Amino acid sequence: MDERRAAALRILDAALRAADPRAAVLRALAIDGTRLRVADQEEIDLKVVDRVLLVGAGKAAVGMARGALEVFGGWIAEGSLTTRHGGGADLPGIEVWEAAHPVPDTGGLAGAADALRLARAAGPRDLVLCLLSGGASALWPAPVAGVSLSDLQRVTERLVRCGAPIAEINCVRKHLSRIAGGRLAQAAAPARIVTLAISDVVGGALDAIGSGPTVPDPTTYEDALEVLDRWEVDAPASVLAHLRRGDAGQIADTPDDFDPAFARASAYVIASNADALRAAADEAARLGWDARVVADDVEGDARSVGEQVARLGLETRAERSPRPIALLLGGETTVAVKGGGRGGRNQELALGAALELSGESGILVASAATDGVDGPTDAAGGFADGGTVARGEAAGLDADDALRRNDAYPFLRAAGDLIVTGPTGTNVNDIIVVLVDPASPD
Repeated sequence: MDERRAAALRILDAALRAADPRAAVLRALAIDGTRLRVADQEEIDLKVVDRVLLVGAGKAAVGMARGALEVFGGWIAEGSLTTRHGGGADLPGIEVWEAAHPVPDTGGLAGAADALRLARAAGPRDLVLCLLSGGASALWPAPVAGVSLSDLQRVTERLVRCGAPIAEINCVRKHLSRIAGGRLAQAAAPARIVTLAISDVVGGALDAIGSGPTVPDPTTYEDALEVLDRWEVDAPASVLAHLRRGDAGQIADTPDDFDPAFARASAYVIASNADALRAAADEAARLGWDARVVADDVEGDARSVGEQVARLGLETRAERSPRPIALLLGGETTVAVKGGGRGGRNQELALGAALELSGESGILVASAATDGVDGPTDAAGGFADGGTVARGEAAGLDADDALRRNDAYPFLRAAGDLIVTGPTGTNVNDIIVVLVDPASPD
């Protein structure tokens, strides 16, 4: 491994450490005697709390719960968490469910039902602590009456494959759910509800993280129908029937800001892509790079973004800086799946960048999912430099063809350019690192 790749991995690792879920919760919660401080924003007198009930879902759920247990100890009377298959753990007093992502399964059904049960059991003197992180929308499926799990699976998979942004996918999910879009808060009211969220959505909107189960929902049934129409999704008949009944006013919409369910509810983002980028910049600077955070709101088609990132690297190289430069970006791209290959958005981004950089020197792009899972593969993402395309072609592969077939994984594997971390237990979107070598002396 050359020095640039080693530096990129150290920079990515620093970003991951900044998004550590246990540490984020420990920063957000503190108990002083019987006073609970939350995110330096509010205090709760635990003398008037009969029970603390914990619910949560997401890829970081277990890590977040470990932090909560350290803070609360014996205060937590009961808990229920749902996380991705393979991410479970034994936690005292907490039921941990494992489920599928991004397409929901029966494990998620059980986990969501248990969370709703616990919320409904909460009384006015109880505190419900809700821990949310990336993946919660899929991990907590609770389809409305008349919509089966298989129908929810079909519409979710079709939205994901067409490349719809996560906020639009979640808009549809909210209006097919008994737990998302503020419904969990309705189930728990009039209990006190505190939500801590690790953001996996660009911008960190609380109603989008985990489909906002404990916050007001600004979207409507009409919005959900528009999403399906915009992306030309062939939705199951039961889905369309439910959404149309809602749009016609025959079913109550998701609760808005004026709903009494939120009178005693508060929510805070405790870790985000921006936090990860700041830590990445600090590490890059420590390693001697001129660190520049470019953006934390990158969206769009993965291949196109890869090309743009590569061109940014080329433009930066043209500055002929005497210092090495690290450009840092974050966000979440999308992929419209048209082929049957293997890959993920970060791998497609890397391969798009590789085509733009082919034959060039002095630039390395690294793009990785902070949860360690990029698409249905064991890779977190990929590297790209001026030799990536040539190395893949030497193995008999074609980069353009791989992208057409959504088959970036085999190409990057052949080129030696996969980034493999394994599941990280957190999720704050993706991190892109562009390293530009210093100018050679004339």
